[in-house]
Amino acid sequence: MTSVFKSPSTYVQGRNVTTDIGTHAESLGDTALLVADEIVMDMIESDVHESLAEAGLDGSSVVFNGESSEDEIERIASVAVDEGADIVIGAGGGKALDTAKAVREEVGGAMVSMPTIASMDAPTSSLSVIYSEHGEFEDYWYYEQHPDLVIVDTEVVAAAPARFLRSGIADGLATWFEADAVAQSGGDNEVGGKPTRAGHKLAELCYETLREHGAGALDAVEHDAVTESVDAVIEANTLLSGLGLESGGLAAAHSVHNGLTQLAETHDATHGEKVNIGTITQLVLEGHSDARIEEFIEFSVELGLPVTLGEIGITNPEQVDLDVVAEAACDEAETIHDEPFDVTPAMVRDALLTADEMGRRVRDR
Repeated sequence: MTSVFKSPSTYVQGRNVTTDIGTHAESLGDTALLVADEIVMDMIESDVHESLAEAGLDGSSVVFNGESSEDEIERIASVAVDEGADIVIGAGGGKALDTAKAVREEVGGAMVSMPTIASMDAPTSSLSVIYSEHGEFEDYWYYEQHPDLVIVDTEVVAAAPARFLRSGIADGLATWFEADAVAQSGGDNEVGGKPTRAGHKLAELCYETLREHGAGALDAVEHDAVTESVDAVIEANTLLSGLGLESGGLAAAHSVHNGLTQLAETHDATHGEKVNIGTITQLVLEGHSDARIEEFIEFSVELGLPVTLGEIGITNPEQVDLDVVAEAACDEAETIHDEPFDVTPAMVRDALLTADEMGRRVRDR
């Protein structure tokens, strides 16, 4: 049995660290390409390029069109080649970062991950989630290399809509339940080996941190404030969740998310919002006590997270739709098969229906 733990080379978090990116990136290469959507580009482009120039690095930019699809990756990789970039900087949300990671894989060099929201665990991971041009999940692409540098400006993150931090909390909460399932099953983690004790414990620490600081952090970011709780939650959503997911492993919650993306009605829900439905479904699937499932649902409701299918767009779930979700969640390549028992589409469909009913009952008390 071989256990494996992997991580980014450097993680930097703090107020206004955007203006220090050149200092941290200067040893990585000579020419940087900034990849971000138009909104993020307006926020950070001038600060990033000024910092790069002060460190003696050349820089250019390309606007990300919003979907981490194969076509978009190829388009931006061509720009990177034309610009002679040996550093790819991905800035923004998970899809922009995953696209930048895939571009680095295509063109070589170094990769800098610069999340402007703490809504997912993509910034630290060595994988990209690939979607179609229409937003349906297609595949995971795994890489040997992690980001060389992760830089998280807490002031930028706190100024983003609170929904993003809330979504990241949902994604982070799933980390512990999935890593624990993989540990029980003896399955593999996401970096090519058995989970390490460190990966398992980091996933647990992620969960504990979010339970202790999640509500207070959301209160703070409603006013664009950076507090100790905000700092703790950003680290949990970004670093602890990322390391926990990769070195601890994934199980049912993210597979259910992937299945839910097959329904167009869910496309306005964030990654974390769909994952939260996946977590409740996983708890039902695993046969946890009513008390434990209800306690998780109650905390989700306290944070304003969705606990029913209707809250992610599936207002009238038909059996045919739930069968589509369940079949996709049980694809042979899915991580749901790292649960400590065999899982079938019928089991997932029934767990989804039960999770939806429990969520509705607890929410409406």
